[in-house]
Amino acid sequence: MLLSRSAVSVFDPDLTDRPAVAWQLDFADYEAEVPMHLHRKGQLILTLHGAVTCTADNEIWIVPPNCGVWIPGGVPHSARATVNARLNYLFVEPGAAKLPEDCCTLSISPMIREMVDRLAREPADYPSDGHAARLARVALDELAEMPRERFNLHVSSNPKIRTIADALTVKPSDRGTSAEWAKRVAMSERSLARLMIAETGLTFGRWRQQLHLIVALRELASGATVQTVAAELGYESVNAFITMFKKALGSTPAQYFAQRRATLLTAPNPRKE
Repeated sequence: MLLSRSAVSVFDPDLTDRPAVAWQLDFADYEAEVPMHLHRKGQLILTLHGAVTCTADNEIWIVPPNCGVWIPGGVPHSARATVNARLNYLFVEPGAAKLPEDCCTLSISPMIREMVDRLAREPADYPSDGHAARLARVALDELAEMPRERFNLHVSSNPKIRTIADALTVKPSDRGTSAEWAKRVAMSERSLARLMIAETGLTFGRWRQQLHLIVALRELASGATVQTVAAELGYESVNAFITMFKKALGSTPAQYFAQRRATLLTAPNPRKE
């Protein structure tokens, strides 16, 4: 069956003035691509299963298992989910909580995850003096205490870098050299190298490796095997991919996700330092 519904077409969080409303989304029922859009309310994206990457504020964001991506109200954003992704969205009315004014990844405690999941079972127009309203208030108070994490890659608004990023996000196995990419976007290799440093702070090779890490984390979190991800990213061998992953994140993929699961199950509520 062809899926033609976009996730943004079935729920408008701005139709309610409640401080916070939650909505659960199963991407088995919707298109994997969520087009660029914005709303008045801020949005926290949490993954229950599978994985999703978001593009907002000239950055690409990965939503790890025990974190959430926070997008303030009024910021245009899009997303790409794995077919098995199931997400919880928490939409927050501007001024309802002391949350960051810019996009970021927040560490999320098990308690917040459970409260958001419970709130997702409430109607968007829940009574303002009932249990759901009290639950929303506590969830927002706790969310404001969560520390930031770093799971993002700067893309830049420059159209040439955006073209490269869009192409590599769709086909990360493309192993074109910097000279080949420069030719594709009608630049000299030297000019592209200077532009990458100026716009992202990274060389082309380092920037592409960071993009590969984000794609790898998304796919591995969705349940894909290391062998499949290595092939999708164009690595000649699984060992080469694991070596890159370990060098960048300090552990193998298996160790990394085991550590994240252990943190999710045992860590106490993190607080801002």
